[in-house]
Amino acid sequence: MGVREIRLRYLFLIVVRWLPVGLTVPLTTLLPLDRGLTIAQAGVTAAVQGITVLVLELPTGGLADALGRRPVLLIAGAVNLLSLTVMCFAGTVALFALAWFLQGVFRALDSGPLDSWYVDASLAADRTADLETGLSHGSVACSLAVAAGALVSGGLIWLGPIGAVGALTEPLLVALGLSAVSTVAVALLMTEERTARGPAAWIASVRGVPVAIGSALGLVRRSRVVLALITVELLWSFGMVTFEKLMPIRLSEVLADQDAAAALMGPASSAAWGASAAGAALIPLLVRRIGAPWTGFALRILQGLTIVGMGLLAGPAGVIIGFLLTYTVHGAANPVHAGLLHRQAAGEYRTSLLSLNSMVGQPGFAVGAILLTAFAQCVSVSAAIVAGGLVLAAAAPLYLVKPKFRGPIDTGTSPTSALTPGGT
Repeated sequence: MGVREIRLRYLFLIVVRWLPVGLTVPLTTLLPLDRGLTIAQAGVTAAVQGITVLVLELPTGGLADALGRRPVLLIAGAVNLLSLTVMCFAGTVALFALAWFLQGVFRALDSGPLDSWYVDASLAADRTADLETGLSHGSVACSLAVAAGALVSGGLIWLGPIGAVGALTEPLLVALGLSAVSTVAVALLMTEERTARGPAAWIASVRGVPVAIGSALGLVRRSRVVLALITVELLWSFGMVTFEKLMPIRLSEVLADQDAAAALMGPASSAAWGASAAGAALIPLLVRRIGAPWTGFALRILQGLTIVGMGLLAGPAGVIIGFLLTYTVHGAANPVHAGLLHRQAAGEYRTSLLSLNSMVGQPGFAVGAILLTAFAQCVSVSAAIVAGGLVLAAAAPLYLVKPKFRGPIDTGTSPTSALTPGGT
């Protein structure tokens, strides 16, 4: 299988993976409220997902490295189907909490294996494969799939109930069907060479999870480049609070009407995902011209400026323009960061490192949500957005950290590790 076919399979799997997410995005708060939960109860049940992901992110990454990307994604697909099924019928706090717990398990299992499979398969086919372009196209596909799903979801809700099925349940049922298609597609399109089979291989794989986790942590300890990239993720996630949580509040301020702001956020969010796709599509040109580290540096500074603009520009048009520009740069930055991270890890422990990177983002976002919302309440929403943009931009120099020496990164598990003169 050539690099082109691998990339096409990768992109198709991304589309069918993220279309259901776009369908469910507008429902995360509205559905439980429609079924009798209070806003506080809906928030508590949704928080179960974040806590679950934080706890399981690294172990499931180690499982994917030890057991294989394909079987872990198949397990993730089955858990996702169960989660969506529970959510279709949930009407109590306990059932919604169960649905979000299962969704957290799914997200933890799903985080990283597909990208790792694409990178490993591409490098196996061609050691000089252009990873950044493929990852960039993946970000484009992801953004467009979410945007399309969100538009379809809005259209289904606008059409109203169909028989006994409520308007808010319709997108969920479509998402359930598409998720089944996604799971089948993983089974048919992902090929992975695993020499060991049977129960003994599964037991050996599970025992290999701590080794994979330790190797990922070892990369952070031994590599100043990996440590810098992980720190970028931490500060980046902190700053993401500005456009994911504070932007709707800022828009309601300039409109002086919460209902009008809520009505505008739907199409604005869909447009933002489209802008994110455009940013990801353009980034390979910049990477080829100035290199990935300097591209990451420039994008982090630029995104900080767009967030500051979102906080300071006057009127709803100014806020929305700042929001769209922020997402454009956000989409461009994702494949650059992912490509730099992929090149720091040996294939055997690639998913563990990706999971570690993702796990760091969870507390970064949580701390940002607590501190920036408190700052917004005490000072102003604009000031909080500006502060978040400055923190995000402060990560830019970390992309320029140089390794101690040029050479392969030692994970500390290879038989030649004792011969390695140092870390990166």
